[in-house]
Amino acid sequence: MNSYYIYILANKRNGTLYIGVTNDLIRRIYEHKNKLVKGFTEKYDVSVLVYYEVTSDINSALAREKQLKSWNRNWKLDLIEKSNPRWDDLYESLFDLDPRVKPEDDNVM
Repeated sequence: MNSYYIYILANKRNGTLYIGVTNDLIRRIYEHKNKLVKGFTEKYDVSVLVYYEVTSDINSALAREKQLKSWNRNWKLDLIEKSNPRWDDLYESLFDLDPRVKPEDDNVM
């Protein structure tokens, strides 16, 4: 079964937000953190994973991404605050969920 992730990145608490969708969250966040993704996230240094959801349906993932992007800023901030009130970077916690790689590995991807 495939998994699809809807995620929110920030550059700092209450800062610039980016919403995306991917089928490999570890790889995608790694790309953002290492500036391998040209464009918005690179330009505004948006690389802190502050929120994510998972679904097994790509259409649900794309619909949720579109929904979140249409929300006003305060709703997005509230969503983040409910599950991550300290705005911790959730990236390393992903490795607890995915045994194929460890954060200290040089070959994360």
